[in-house]
Amino acid sequence: MTVDRCAEFRALHHGAAPLLLPNAWDHASAAALGDAGFAAIGTTSLGVAAAAGRPDAEGATLPETLRLARSASRLPCPLSVDIEGGFSADPAGIATVVEELAGLGVAGINVEDGRPDGTLADLSTQTEVIRAIRAQVPEIFVNARTDAFWLRTEDPLREALRRSSAFTEAGADGVFVPGIATDEDISPLVAHSTAPVNVLFLPGRHTVAGLAALGVRRISLGSLLFRAALHATVETARAIRAGEPVGAGLPGYADVVALISRF
Repeated sequence: MTVDRCAEFRALHHGAAPLLLPNAWDHASAAALGDAGFAAIGTTSLGVAAAAGRPDAEGATLPETLRLARSASRLPCPLSVDIEGGFSADPAGIATVVEELAGLGVAGINVEDGRPDGTLADLSTQTEVIRAIRAQVPEIFVNARTDAFWLRTEDPLREALRRSSAFTEAGADGVFVPGIATDEDISPLVAHSTAPVNVLFLPGRHTVAGLAALGVRRISLGSLLFRAALHATVETARAIRAGEPVGAGLPGYADVVALISRF
């Protein structure tokens, strides 16, 4: 990790336009996105887990996450890594994982409070995690995610506001609230937060311009690109089976070889 790369990533959250963060699941997808000129790349824990045949959000993919971080950090743009709940139940252990990622060249991490049993982590425990990361790896961008909307808590906006405040006070650089959809919920979150707000892009509900107008500073694509790739894979195979034409514009063998050789 270089301090300059972390500073570059942090600055992208304060530019004239929101940071649009596409999420990769392996080296090839990260390299293709980097080659396409995106300012930064994230990883998707679902994509990493599914590609390895493992469950998402259960802390089962630390080796795969480290492997992807090691290769994708060679890209010419900052890399942010989704670490699920941190791959440990111990705040110090989570901070050690983040330190290892930083040593590989990662500029940011995303850590979530949702748990596999469908509950939110205890707030005091989650703030302790953020403090531990901040103390051990002060340069890295910490994006603190709350699943208050995804887990359908009784009053998700109120819970998201409460947690985002606590996360920021604990040292988070940004707050991420996936599942938040309406202007009526996003606007008060942005107004309330002293840190850049990150929203998960929802097709049919959001536009980049619309989220920018609300003051959102980071727009993540999450597992959307991975799921789109799965869909395209099956649809292409079906088209061939049915004798239908294959979509134009696909990269050739030599294109992929050249892409990987550049990174």
